[in-house]
Amino acid sequence: MEAFLYRAFDVAGHSRSGVLQADSPRQARAWLRAQGLYPERVERVRNRQRATSPWSRGIPAAELSLLTRQLAMLLASGLTMEQALTALIEEVTAPRTREVLGGIKAEVTAGLSLAAALGVYGRSFPDYYRALVRGGEESGALPVVLQHLADYLDARQALHQKTSLALLYPMLVTFVAICVVTGLLVYVVPQIVQVFQQSRQSLPLLTRGLIAVSDFLRGAGPWLAGAGLCIAMGARLALRLERYRRRWHALVLRMPWFGPVVRGLNTSRFASTLAILVGGGVPLLAALDYGARAMSNRVMHDGIRAAIERVREGEGLARALTATRIFPPLMLHLVGSGEASGKLEPMLERAAQLETQVLERRLAVLLTLLEPVMILVMGGVVLVIVLAILLPIMEINQLVH
Repeated sequence: MEAFLYRAFDVAGHSRSGVLQADSPRQARAWLRAQGLYPERVERVRNRQRATSPWSRGIPAAELSLLTRQLAMLLASGLTMEQALTALIEEVTAPRTREVLGGIKAEVTAGLSLAAALGVYGRSFPDYYRALVRGGEESGALPVVLQHLADYLDARQALHQKTSLALLYPMLVTFVAICVVTGLLVYVVPQIVQVFQQSRQSLPLLTRGLIAVSDFLRGAGPWLAGAGLCIAMGARLALRLERYRRRWHALVLRMPWFGPVVRGLNTSRFASTLAILVGGGVPLLAALDYGARAMSNRVMHDGIRAAIERVREGEGLARALTATRIFPPLMLHLVGSGEASGKLEPMLERAAQLETQVLERRLAVLLTLLEPVMILVMGGVVLVIVLAILLPIMEINQLVH
């Protein structure tokens, strides 16, 4: 049987949509008519998803965490996989999510494992997610593994939101400051300074400089905007090339304030992913591979790849990670202790928690320093503009007296 996405109308003219199981579109339409519905559209979920997957977005992270927790609860309650997926399809309201779940149910009904069915929709389910589900299926503890996975997704989403919110305010203030200063220089200053130019008095150096900047922005403003757009597009295209992306990521790690934040974010993500994969029964080499894929910085990703080769040759995990020189010493000591005591998973979880706490403190300090610095810069620029306008007025008053 296959999954079909349908839209139909009842006798009262109300629209209904959902996913159903049938052997063919004709059988799906017949089933809808038997339920008193008049089908308007019936499409195969599997074919439609595969045809549009290069351009379609996946399931949002918050919704994926909720679905994972609900699936863990349903399976722990004794429901079969097919029954649990049916309950989830009836529960969700987003058409895209219902479509994906319907396709997964069709794949599972056809005989595939849950991990293999999730692989058909790789845009919605990352590699580490599928690896953990596969480990849970092989170990027979899928509900427990899904519960831990849901906790991990919640923690990761919370860290992402904290990071985004911490950087949102400085970016917003910077944008507003640039707009205000540009508006003053382009529209306000020329109208005010025009009065002084008509007096035919020699203007102060600061005022002449402000007029020159204003004239330059008014004349070359569109060209500057176009050049900035071209530079941004060129940089985005260049970062798609591996060599430029690696150089940029290496430069980011060397930045005085932003570098430690990026390093801490990737370290926390790697430690959390590795802990949950190892705890879910995934072999260490495979867990390291999926952990490397979860890292956004290319330099740190390459470091994990080098560590994988060392582990494959028989070297310990702590020594292999130490050789990369990209992780903090505290995490390396915790990994070494976990290897020696046979408690690698809790040590990795502890390392992830510590890195998350350090990252949050760094973000708080960075945000605390950015606010007064930006206020001082904005105030200094406005002060220069005001002085450039007031100096000619003061000279005119002196001439009058």
